Amino acid sequence: MRSVSRLFLRYSEYHIKSIIVPAEGDNRMNNIKKKQARRIGVGIMAAGLLLSGGLLPAGTSQAAAATATSPVKASDSQVVLKVNGRITQQTGIVSEGKVWVPVTFLRDSLGMPLSYDKLEKAYTNGKGTSKVKLTVTDYETSISVNNFYINEYQAKNINNRIFVPFELLSDFLGYKGDWSAATGRLNIISKPQNTIIITTESIVKDRKDAPIKLDYPQFSGLANANAQQTINDTIKQTFTKFAMEAEKEIANKSADERPYEFDGGYVITYNEDGILSLITNQYSYLGGAHGMTYRNAFTFSLKDGKRLLIGDLLKANPNYKKDLNTKLSKLIKAEGGYLGGFNGLNTEKNYYVKDGKLVVFFQLYEYTAYASGFPQYEFAFKELLPDGSSPFAALK
Repeated sequence: MRSVSRLFLRYSEYHIKSIIVPAEGDNRMNNIKKKQARRIGVGIMAAGLLLSGGLLPAGTSQAAAATATSPVKASDSQVVLKVNGRITQQTGIVSEGKVWVPVTFLRDSLGMPLSYDKLEKAYTNGKGTSKVKLTVTDYETSISVNNFYINEYQAKNINNRIFVPFELLSDFLGYKGDWSAATGRLNIISKPQNTIIITTESIVKDRKDAPIKLDYPQFSGLANANAQQTINDTIKQTFTKFAMEAEKEIANKSADERPYEFDGGYVITYNEDGILSLITNQYSYLGGAHGMTYRNAFTFSLKDGKRLLIGDLLKANPNYKKDLNTKLSKLIKAEGGYLGGFNGLNTEKNYYVKDGKLVVFFQLYEYTAYASGFPQYEFAFKELLPDGSSPFAALK
């Protein structure tokens, strides 16, 4: 988002670009942003200001001077917020072409507990795998879910209240909305999720000069026990392998080097129709100018535990490779940081699923400069498949 100050961007690891929301999706930061937010540690708001009504979370004390707040603009308008068709007492706002909802709505109307952590200087909404952390600094309010920083989105402080974009709820928290611009009403309902249980496992080594904190999901309740084991092992091995590599780096670290840091998290992007799709990040800082992040994505069929490739979802289009590569070539070559070399996808694993959409991404440095982050491109399935075709039809 363009609201990040130029001063803070000097500390950023990289920016995220997205063709989906071009006005909002660039100039985003990933893990270094988080580290600097914690280390700078200034300008954290008095917690009650943002929670409205003078109600403070348990354990909250007055903090430092308030961060910059945005006033309501003449072009902004209020949004009536409904849950399952019932009007709530909370109101949202339309600003910069997006619908924003207050974090107190998540607490009061969606039942997501809200607390404030003085040590981390962060608010937390929700629990389990729907836990949203909002870290507030003088520069911005960053958003993370399951230790995975959502670079595309940033919270807003409007008149001393924190708001989050509704897309956060629809993309990562299991909700969908029926938005009517004509009436200014947003009705929010829960998505029909797969009947599985998701828990977060962690690999934690709390070293002062080289901490490791890796969060990854594990699943239970699948009808096919073998499929469940396959899915869990695939994801767990990704993180345990990264942890082993981290330990090797730490073993070779000199005492006079800067502290190292290793971090990892995940978000669930789709959990319906017998399909499970998620993204993971593994971040390492080894004392150089900046850290490095690698992104994995996994889309599984819960029926048999198979890890699905792009071609498994686009079988109904015999020309999917040509069509997709033509679109991607045009888009990635238009990137300001394009370094050259793209001749088509070299893997069909770097993608994830959203509602009705396929999202393809590339790694840092793969085809674009570091400052471009992870270029990612969304395509509606209906533009990649023949009319009426479902990407999941053959997988159920």
